[in-house]
Amino acid sequence: MKIKTTIAVLFFYLITLSISLFAQTDSINTDIPLPGHPRILLLKGEEKNIQEAIRSNKTLSKIHLAILAASDTLLAKAPLQRIQIGRRLLDKSRECIRRVFYLSYAYRLTGKDVYLKRAEKEMLAVAAFENWNPTHFLDVAEMTLGMAIGYDWLYNDLPARSREIIKAAILKNGIQPSFDPKHNGWLKSTNNWNQVCNAGISYGALAVYEDDPEMARTVLNRAIRSIKIPMEQYAPDGAYVEGYSYWGYGTGFNVLFLSAIEKLYGNDFGLSSMPGFLKTGVYLENMTGATGIPFNYFDAGVQPQVNASMFWFSQKLKDRSLLWSEMQFLATENNKRLTGDRLLPAALIWSGAGVPEQIPAPGSLMFYGLGSNPVALMRTSWTDKNAVYAGLKGGSPSLSHAHMDAGSFIMEADGVRWAMDLGMQEYESLESKKIDLWNGRQNSQRWKVFRYNNLAHNTLAVNNQFQKVEGKAPITSYSDNGLFMNAVTDITGLYEGLLVKANRGVAIADKSYVIIRDELETADTISTIRWTMVTPADVKISGSNEAILTRNGKTLVLRVSGAPGIRMKTWSTAPVTDYDAANPGTILVGFEVTVPAHTKLPLTVYLLPGKTAGKILKEVLPLQSWPQ
Repeated sequence: MKIKTTIAVLFFYLITLSISLFAQTDSINTDIPLPGHPRILLLKGEEKNIQEAIRSNKTLSKIHLAILAASDTLLAKAPLQRIQIGRRLLDKSRECIRRVFYLSYAYRLTGKDVYLKRAEKEMLAVAAFENWNPTHFLDVAEMTLGMAIGYDWLYNDLPARSREIIKAAILKNGIQPSFDPKHNGWLKSTNNWNQVCNAGISYGALAVYEDDPEMARTVLNRAIRSIKIPMEQYAPDGAYVEGYSYWGYGTGFNVLFLSAIEKLYGNDFGLSSMPGFLKTGVYLENMTGATGIPFNYFDAGVQPQVNASMFWFSQKLKDRSLLWSEMQFLATENNKRLTGDRLLPAALIWSGAGVPEQIPAPGSLMFYGLGSNPVALMRTSWTDKNAVYAGLKGGSPSLSHAHMDAGSFIMEADGVRWAMDLGMQEYESLESKKIDLWNGRQNSQRWKVFRYNNLAHNTLAVNNQFQKVEGKAPITSYSDNGLFMNAVTDITGLYEGLLVKANRGVAIADKSYVIIRDELETADTISTIRWTMVTPADVKISGSNEAILTRNGKTLVLRVSGAPGIRMKTWSTAPVTDYDAANPGTILVGFEVTVPAHTKLPLTVYLLPGKTAGKILKEVLPLQSWPQ
């Protein structure tokens, strides 16, 4: 069957299916024309904006040159092959975006024909794939987005035959499966799947818009209605439910969608004004400590990552301080790591003119975000690399990509991350061993993975039991008082049947040390309370209520108060199963205490950086008396 006949049949199939999908008032109607190619993200002639930005800012120039260098290395590489790993083709889809986005960018900024021809070769190879793995639809969405950018940006210089082949693949392997109920459950999802899939398929629709405007508008209107669902999760303060790494994924693709439709239609149909969304850049910036390491709760990596969408938020809000952490990371990180990020060119597209060499520091030292996965983040300084930084999270193991980490905290001082989170384990390493990773029920295998349960987090365990999956921990109070910044969370619901009451507060006191205070009440039986903190430091138990941590020539004293009979301990983080990942260079430090039934127990832990270890400490008041 000829390509044009295939496309005609496909269009009829899509329009028929669309009648029953999201049958509501449309935001985009037939009266709104679109420009010719290129029309996605970077219109014709807008290359001059990027050229101006890289002339005026050394870090942006560094990124530009790194993308060109990475594009040069792609010239000799063989095109991608359809090699699936487990249930995913996702690594190939992501590499497709990276290659095509970089090469297309390089061609538009330099005009060198070698980049055009290499991008064409890559897209033709991907177009020849049997399918883009619709059973794991993220694979389809990302592949479609990469192919759409290349098709659109290179359209006027691609051979006609290549255009036809690439367009047919976008339609058949990208857009068509998005109308199949077997594959489009993400339309009603509250998490990153919705954001990524709607963005990817919408890019496909924008790329081929002139061939069937009605079909394309169906896709775009469907996306505008559907993407509101995950965007509601940013309310009220911008805290992203799935944490740092998935913020980069879900929010990054959400911004790709908003940026594209706003550029073409002059507005984003009210999406960016949804409660909390424009605040989420502040959340992300505060998630990075003075060390440059993120608060990596839930399924997140331990290292910082490129977040190109921060440039969009900065430009949208006219607030360059939102780039404080991002620009420091981009300026100091090596090019190899930077160019591993497939969306890096978007940082230059969204940088706009006039990004100063000296980014102003953010004005506030504390962020608190309420919602279903609340978090409080506080620091003593943005400009001092030795600043004290602490974070506390509430939330629930029932959330998307959750761990049993409600009540968990992190802490930095003197340039060291003393209290850390082990982060996620690579999914395929567990799935390949038949671990039922995505079953979140209380007794599922997911919680037997070491990194996922509360025994491996900076929180509590009672009688070595796991937290309750359906439990919820709200943040109940907070204060940005400079001498006692603090937040309190009620974690009682995570210990139903084990504790009658459990509240945890974290504070930075006197701008110099951190306090973690727990107020507990035991239930009907004798209970052993286990308090743990993951650390990369060397640990020495130095007394009945004290441990000394050392790292990089710095020290931290962990001192416990208010609990007679505590037993200071360390626990290994080495794997004990064949599926758990190794955790080299880390150890758990803390204590256990056995408590009679029906007993109220206050526990206060001081984390004292070296210079404060001998300091006379203020009396720690009950949590209800903490400043609010």
